[in-house]
Amino acid sequence: MRDNDRDFINGVDYGLSLAAADRQLDYVSMNADNSAESMVEHLREMQARQVGGLVTAPVDPMKSAPILQELLRAGTYVGTIVPPPATTILNAPQYLTGKVLAEAAAAHIRDTMQGRANVVLLTHDSMQFLSPRFAAMRDVFREMPEVAIVADISPVTVTEKGGYDTMTNILIAEPQIDVVLGADTVVLGALAALRDTGMARPDQFVGGIDGEREAVAELSQPDSPYKTSISLASAIFGYAMGQHAADWIEGKSIPKAIDVLPFALTAENVEAYRADMADPAKVYADQARLASYLAMYGNTCIGTKDEYVNFPWSSETRF
Repeated sequence: MRDNDRDFINGVDYGLSLAAADRQLDYVSMNADNSAESMVEHLREMQARQVGGLVTAPVDPMKSAPILQELLRAGTYVGTIVPPPATTILNAPQYLTGKVLAEAAAAHIRDTMQGRANVVLLTHDSMQFLSPRFAAMRDVFREMPEVAIVADISPVTVTEKGGYDTMTNILIAEPQIDVVLGADTVVLGALAALRDTGMARPDQFVGGIDGEREAVAELSQPDSPYKTSISLASAIFGYAMGQHAADWIEGKSIPKAIDVLPFALTAENVEAYRADMADPAKVYADQARLASYLAMYGNTCIGTKDEYVNFPWSSETRF
């Protein structure tokens, strides 16, 4: 149950489809195209078909939650990407993820810009589950007196067009942009706007989160402003969630929560990453390699289906 067709979600889809094939399960992928109403319709359709398991990246978590709770109580495996409710909830240590990206940018500012820079943060603060990553970025730059955050704004849509339109407006007010940070999808749109206006420079630091294919491709391009993408290994965690769904259907114990560990991709390590994303089954079979991408917590099975995760879980929160 995908929210849209961005590369990050395509990676989840790819991993899930491979896991389903390996476990001889039928697999369907449904795209809500950023419509909360369409996602509700898709979830109702799967409910009517008595689906054995589903993974979703909700468009509107509040609208999806009531149906997901009905599915959970009926014994369906529900894996969610960030918001609850879920049998298994997937998140990233969001503050650490934002900090890893911001610290890479800070090092670049110190090394190549004499500690001075104008920064744009393309945020998703309206999604409370993702807001810690942007809090971390602000914390890092707060310690740099000659760094100015000239724009701290959420694009209307989490798409390349959303990033393009937002950056186009920012450039009218502030043409000198040195650093752009956010999710890969919107940052790629921002980079396109910089290029179309002739304001892209090789010494800029453009960086994103998600390890999207186009962002990864930029890392190998000489003189590209795109310096790093923080991988959240969507094909690998998609494959893992597909395996967990199959295990659940067979009555086996599975994790209640999964952390996607942030990994800064650069031109030097991108080829090894590409190989892992292309063959997530091989990574899943290698526990040491898998542990470099994912951490798993707790356990549940069909016998404890009513004890699903119904709160915004994060490994960084202490209860």
